[in-house]
Amino acid sequence: MTQTAVTEPTDTPNSAPRPRRRSNDRSIGFDVVAHIILILWSLLVVLPLLWVFVSSFKTTKEALGNPLTWPHSLHWQNYATAWNDSGVGPAFINTIIVVGFSLVIVMVLGAMCSYVLARFKFFGNRAIYYLMLAGLTFPIFLAIVPLFSILKNVGLLNTLTGLIITYVAFALPFTVFFLHAFFKRLPFDVYEAAQVDGAGEWRTFFQVMLPMARPGLASVAIFNFLGLWNQFLLPTVLKPDNSVLTQAMAQFQSQAGYAVNFGALFAAVVITVAPVLVVYIIFQRQLRGSVVAGAVK
Repeated sequence: MTQTAVTEPTDTPNSAPRPRRRSNDRSIGFDVVAHIILILWSLLVVLPLLWVFVSSFKTTKEALGNPLTWPHSLHWQNYATAWNDSGVGPAFINTIIVVGFSLVIVMVLGAMCSYVLARFKFFGNRAIYYLMLAGLTFPIFLAIVPLFSILKNVGLLNTLTGLIITYVAFALPFTVFFLHAFFKRLPFDVYEAAQVDGAGEWRTFFQVMLPMARPGLASVAIFNFLGLWNQFLLPTVLKPDNSVLTQAMAQFQSQAGYAVNFGALFAAVVITVAPVLVVYIIFQRQLRGSVVAGAVK
């Protein structure tokens, strides 16, 4: 009876386990570099805002003496001076009225127009869409003279109503262009389900489709608010009585001359910037949601 010897497998140099490189080494290095860049960028944005806010409570002597020190006491009078004596207060209220009405009107009209162009096929659909896109390429300063003549002929020159209509006209093409992609990518099954349940076109739009495009609406609302809030050329030509905030700030700075009240000037800057920060804080979640939604789609 023969027996066969069973040989144990011997380790060879080629079969020795090799050390594995971690697959996430590159991603860790990228995250570190990205976080460093984001921290530096955040400091570049936050520190000037913090410096302006702190300087708004200083006197002119303290602001000129050492701009990087804290004020000895909080001079709240700077805000009262900026609001009452420089004309920032009435201009702030007028700006809220003009930008608020313009934003509401352009968002409603832009959403309705982009929804129709994105969801319905009819003769001239693409022509209307491309005309809207052409409005994005038209510089504002080329339309100043025609706008001045038109508003003067209809009696809306140097009025808040004429400024609101002009703001809506210039913000509408961008709104339609931005929202067109959102409405085009919404699922058609939801629209059909609403139609089967007996909802009409208006109800389907306002109660079904419009809430689904909320991230896009929030994003374009922020962009439009920034553009309208910082508008200077149109109100200077169409309403030249220094009634909006950008005009009041320019007048306050130019009239100061060599006797500049830096505390009041910084307070006026804070009053100008504060609404923008508030709007961004309110809509920041919706803005992040629109970015994520666009990445997923």
